[in-house]
Amino acid sequence: MPPASRNSDGGRIVEYIPDRLYLASYVVPPTAETYFPYNDSPTRSPGKRSQRAVDGPAPVPSKSARQPPFYFTVDDSLLYNAFHHDFGPLHIGHLYRFALYFHDVLGAKDNQHRPIVFWSRADARSRANAACLLACYMVLIQSWAPHLALAPIAQVDPPLMPFRDAGYSQADYGITVQDVVYGVWKAKEEGCCVLDNFDLDEYEKFERVEQGDFNWITPHFLAFASPQHSPAARIPESSELYASLPTTLSAVDVHPTLPESFKNVLAHFSERNIGLVVRLNSPLYSPSYFEALGIQHLDMIFEDGTCPPLSTVKKFIKLAHETITVKKKGIAVHCKAGLGRTGCLIGAYLIYRHGFTANEVISFMRFMRPGMVVGPQQHWLHINQGVFREWWIEERLERKLRKELAANLPPTTPIRSMQKASLHRSAQNSTPPSRSPSNRTPLGEVDDERRNAGVQEDYLPAPTPGQPRKTSRVDRHHPYYRNGIHQPTVEEEQHGGEEAAAAAAAVAAETTSAQRRSNEAESEEEWLLRTRAHRKASRSASRQDTIRAVSHSATTTIYQVIDNDASHDAENVGRTRPKTVMADVAAAASTTRAASASGVLTKVRGSKRAGDSSRAKDSSGVRKTSGRVGSVSAQAAGASATATATVRKVSAM
Repeated sequence: MPPASRNSDGGRIVEYIPDRLYLASYVVPPTAETYFPYNDSPTRSPGKRSQRAVDGPAPVPSKSARQPPFYFTVDDSLLYNAFHHDFGPLHIGHLYRFALYFHDVLGAKDNQHRPIVFWSRADARSRANAACLLACYMVLIQSWAPHLALAPIAQVDPPLMPFRDAGYSQADYGITVQDVVYGVWKAKEEGCCVLDNFDLDEYEKFERVEQGDFNWITPHFLAFASPQHSPAARIPESSELYASLPTTLSAVDVHPTLPESFKNVLAHFSERNIGLVVRLNSPLYSPSYFEALGIQHLDMIFEDGTCPPLSTVKKFIKLAHETITVKKKGIAVHCKAGLGRTGCLIGAYLIYRHGFTANEVISFMRFMRPGMVVGPQQHWLHINQGVFREWWIEERLERKLRKELAANLPPTTPIRSMQKASLHRSAQNSTPPSRSPSNRTPLGEVDDERRNAGVQEDYLPAPTPGQPRKTSRVDRHHPYYRNGIHQPTVEEEQHGGEEAAAAAAAVAAETTSAQRRSNEAESEEEWLLRTRAHRKASRSASRQDTIRAVSHSATTTIYQVIDNDASHDAENVGRTRPKTVMADVAAAASTTRAASASGVLTKVRGSKRAGDSSRAKDSSGVRKTSGRVGSVSAQAAGASATATATVRKVSAM
């Protein structure tokens, strides 16, 4: 049978497991008399060295002897509770219920030798939800690779409808079934989605508004809607209300004025070791109720429907990492509805720490809590995903360099895995390979050169006109109800005449060390950070508008400080002669240690593929180009005659 076929009843059938599991859609609900395209593979002659050579060709059972397939659907039992025009994907609770029912179907005696057909109605929304649910089941429960789970539905006709956000504005950002499957798979690989200790009753209880409206996104992050209770200001110790603050779970249960939803939030947070609550919206309750239970409370308020500034994201990432790794506690984040602004910060941290792509992290968060990340916030995550990954790379290398400088040890060559991680992190649309999350470190202080890195505020998406709010189930509807910056330039440092000699000596020592390691690979990021540290220590006296270039024997990324002058464009860049590579490096380094006032720190990424496209130049003058770096022969002490080096030198005009 072909991968997808259409029968006379208007149904479309996709073969997932040959002769066993099928995904189908029907205009009319199927019955035992519904035509099913059995796989009638023709008999073939016995092959050499096979059992068929002894037994002969296997007989094909007649159509009359075949049992009819078993049809089952969840269209009328697992309904997505829509906010507006959103219709999916179905969440983790739906998947868990589907798995329980599906296992009962597979384990039934009557179905041992029958094809199993999981079907949905033929409308676009039902088909997308059914296909996504089955593919996620294969990844999470059956441990299929994501490409194998997606292969049967990759070319279905018509294509599966993409999912939209829960906002009330026009949908201009789609999440596909592939994004959801890869997001769920990535979360499983990183330990962010664990079904072994999943409590279905707890999930379905606390997702309701009247019970607290909160969901665990990962084992360390909880997203919830803002509780509402007066007074909303912090209660000082001098107030009469301070004595009434509950400090134990029993006191929370008997509190006379707290609503039931707020009591559930306080009790659950205490039981599940929540150590930090981050509020992103205007105060609707007093933080003293959390603080009385020993839970830290912090405000990072920004406007509803907007995207957070990068300074807020950095602060959140540092606090979150410290809470998770040092204090060994969880973080609860909320805005008014616990969807848009909450999804921005949690998503940024997951990209930074676990290497999700923007589409993967949005899909996964909606799989755990429907409706997360709304409107322009989707574009914001997509645009800044590379920035969040670079923060982790810079932080890790800076910490390593500080340890080396503190121990007064010569810099070591990074391991091959770090080079591969750097290469994969530069590709925003690919999922990095699996690795232990324990290797990631907190985001440290970023200097002025990177303080405003990322998207300028002028280019951020406009706020969404309306944000979704979760209400009680009776007020919400189902789509098919059937049961009734600016970037500053590099800051020039103050220079002293006495320190020029020290700078030259440091550069000479660095050049000698580089010559000894001419045949070893070195991380470009580490070279940049080490250079920055020596520059701050030596305080070079030079202020010339010249450019420093560096040569490596096996690299894929080169960091340079360039001018915004048009003379330094890619077409004006020349090659360095191979015989004077190391001499030019030493000479350029000794004559200048800082960029001109108009120079900016940029990164030129080289790729092994010749088809890499150039990055665009933004309005602030930061030029980021990408291309294949040429190879020339390099002569160094102890190197073989066949050693090659990649060299680009940009000279200041």
